[in-house]
Amino acid sequence: MTTRESMPYDVVIVGAGPAGLSAAIRLKQRAAETGADIAVCVLEKGSEVGAHILSGAVIDPRSLDELLPDWRTDGCPLAEVPVTENHHWVLSEKGKTVLPEFLTPPFMHNKGTYTGSLGNLCRWLAGKAEELGVEIFPGFAAAEILFDEAGHVMGVATGDMGVARDGTHKGDYTPGLELHAKYTFFAEGVRGHLSKEIIRQFDLAKDSQPQVYGLGIKELWDIDPALHSPGRVIHTQGWPLGDDANGGSWLYHQANGQVSLGFVTWLNYSNPYLSPFQEMQKWKTHPEIAAILKGGKRVSYGARAINDGGLQSIPKLVFPGGALIGCSAGFLNVPRLKGTHGAMKSGMMAADAAVDAILSQRSHDELAAYPEAFDASWLKKELSVVRNVVPLVKKFGDFVGSGLSGVTMWLEHFGLKMPFTLGHKPDHESLWRKDLVKPPVYPKPDGVLTFDRLSSVFLSNTNHEEDQPVHLTLRDPDVPVDYNLPMFDGPSQRYCPAGVYEFVGVETGDPKFVINAQNCVHCKTCDIKDPTQNINWVVPEGGGGPNYPNM
Repeated sequence: MTTRESMPYDVVIVGAGPAGLSAAIRLKQRAAETGADIAVCVLEKGSEVGAHILSGAVIDPRSLDELLPDWRTDGCPLAEVPVTENHHWVLSEKGKTVLPEFLTPPFMHNKGTYTGSLGNLCRWLAGKAEELGVEIFPGFAAAEILFDEAGHVMGVATGDMGVARDGTHKGDYTPGLELHAKYTFFAEGVRGHLSKEIIRQFDLAKDSQPQVYGLGIKELWDIDPALHSPGRVIHTQGWPLGDDANGGSWLYHQANGQVSLGFVTWLNYSNPYLSPFQEMQKWKTHPEIAAILKGGKRVSYGARAINDGGLQSIPKLVFPGGALIGCSAGFLNVPRLKGTHGAMKSGMMAADAAVDAILSQRSHDELAAYPEAFDASWLKKELSVVRNVVPLVKKFGDFVGSGLSGVTMWLEHFGLKMPFTLGHKPDHESLWRKDLVKPPVYPKPDGVLTFDRLSSVFLSNTNHEEDQPVHLTLRDPDVPVDYNLPMFDGPSQRYCPAGVYEFVGVETGDPKFVINAQNCVHCKTCDIKDPTQNINWVVPEGGGGPNYPNM
């Protein structure tokens, strides 16, 4: 048996996103304030900080103001482009209806927000964390949770490097490293591999609704300077999604003549022939969107699942030895399309609780002060106001549901709290049989405005060492061909935005399920949407996956 080396820390954080980095910074700030020596380590599975970060992004700076008040004058890239215009369009196939801003509550207006690259913001936050003494290890994937004799979390272990696909050790084999901690924060993002196990192990979701998700597919474009208006924000709903699907889009005019555009498809859709990637490509053919992109060039592509469950889907936040923070717990405000400020605030609250515990000579227990702080925070109040929006739209459809959710948001905004909180059904339960639906019609890629998946994945700079164990594991290898193919015509070949899954030999009557794991952009959609929950996403070798430069 291979012996692993270990390193002790006070707090180990899994994931260098906005939640993990905010927690790390806050831990060190509090340590400096109290004169304590608190050792903090952040593990990041991407090749560098920001490599796996993808967001629209329009960011509410409220948490950043609390954490680093001087950020606007301290070189933070987010300060470059404040939001100057806010538009909401309801699209038909050829036209649009403009939703006047006065019809929506003030918190939907994006006043005081900024638009830019969340990846670049994380790179800047990482620099601030390192200045304070935080140790950040990019390219190291946390692959295993470590438990002490009492069953409490005592840290994580990174994955072994240099393991061949058949499980044998290659010449460059290096065993993983154990990182022991008094408290471990899981900040893996949506549907985190270890976070999912923690939630199961400690039954953290027993008193919450199932988490539900959307798939966000994003492109960056360099556009005609004459069409670029820095700070202009556009959201759309409606076309091309039909009655059996919900979602929406964004188009943000950011720095350097670029626009961030993307399409979110909620993963509760029922038609197994629906392709979120193709819906995004089709959306770009709308005259209003195509006009903005005319003469432009696509320069980057990526995809990521987002939490849509809201307040009622947040699990218990703590367990013996650690906490869930950021999108590992699910603090996204769906109607605002904003989660960064919530993720950061959660990390800061968990950090405060951990510092107080460490100063009291505690370890490996539950940080009860963290959920208590959340219950008293502006974040919980904000999420409570919008808690019924997603369920209402899902229940009553895009038009009626949006109207009803708008009414509830106004009433909640004025302090008239609704006497109910609606629930959710898991996304993997929503698919209809293939014989009950008609396949949507999608445009053929023209290589100018619309594209195929493989050329898109190329722009994500995705790379995995090919001779390694496949990180998209099947609980039962027979299910894709024996059940999913005859029942749903193999939906994985359409819901994956990276062309990972395909069925070959169908025409000859000898179908086989193929997993092109090297294409995976780590969006987690397969782990979420597979109708039998047969696909289990686990971390590949550290450093694998997309390498987003500016997303």
